[in-house]
Amino acid sequence: MRTATTVEGSDPATVDFVVEAERLGLDECWVAEAWGSDAPSVLGFLAARTERIRLGSGIVQVGTRTPVAVAQAALTLDALSGGRFALGLGSSGPGVIEGLHGVPFARPLTRMRETIEVVRQAFAGEKIAYSGTTVSIPLPGGEGRPMRLSMPANPDLPIYVASLSPRMLELTGEVADGWLGTSFVPEGASAYFDHLDAGLARSGRSRADLTVCQGAEVAFAQDEAELASMVAARRRGLAFSLGGMGTASTNFYHDAYARQGWSEIADAARERWQAGDRDGAAALVPDEMVLATTLLGTEEMVRARLAVWRDAGVDTVRLYPAGENLDERLTTLGRAISLVADAS
Repeated sequence: MRTATTVEGSDPATVDFVVEAERLGLDECWVAEAWGSDAPSVLGFLAARTERIRLGSGIVQVGTRTPVAVAQAALTLDALSGGRFALGLGSSGPGVIEGLHGVPFARPLTRMRETIEVVRQAFAGEKIAYSGTTVSIPLPGGEGRPMRLSMPANPDLPIYVASLSPRMLELTGEVADGWLGTSFVPEGASAYFDHLDAGLARSGRSRADLTVCQGAEVAFAQDEAELASMVAARRRGLAFSLGGMGTASTNFYHDAYARQGWSEIADAARERWQAGDRDGAAALVPDEMVLATTLLGTEEMVRARLAVWRDAGVDTVRLYPAGENLDERLTTLGRAISLVADAS
């Protein structure tokens, strides 16, 4: 397995963390956007400060930029990094797309497909012309004509999709080079892979044609008491995913955990969280659920868990290292990178 992490540019320690992570041997760094700093600006700066590590947008949110603007950013970042860039796209959710950007969230599946098709035209150096449901280029009735970008073509620039829902997972398998996953429980991985495989089959491909990049928090405990403390601290974050991400009616994280065998807990935690009882929601999350979806434990526990991830079909493990400061996070990351190497 390859190793990766995800960072966000508003953290002042981001650049130092990534530079040192590269020195430790990390293979990839994905830059998040969400409702914080934008991804392309951070990636451009990291391209200038790193030499080897692969850089990716994890993710650029479709609908917040035109498809051609996405392609321009991707081609630019790939050129600046010397061919080290991968484009990660995601639909986000109505809370961010409509609430923050003021863009309709309608038809996210169609928008993702059409965005990727336009981006691939741009990557191939073709004149860009597209007539779809969410994208029309050139603008109908206007004076514009199809144009091609003046940048060198790069048809092999990889596109990853972050997806959780069944239909978006199928689209990922059908059209993407890689899958950026989260909320992953390897024992329930069929909830993801059945849909990815259906999409792969639709395009005449197999699992070997799709890179699976899956992430989780990693932390090392010296004994059972320290592990219990780590698990307790993680409960609230997991309860937030179940009840606070998205909106009351649209929460892809809740639904993903429910499909992996945690539906009763997911429903109950969401109900408590939406009612304002954050502590009550966190208390409903059992230790088993925390340990199932993270890489927390003693070194031997994490080593064994990484083998389970590998056997489940994960090609790249995206590590979110715990720590109170930069040095602690890097120490955790270094230990985890060594364990991934042992499990590969």
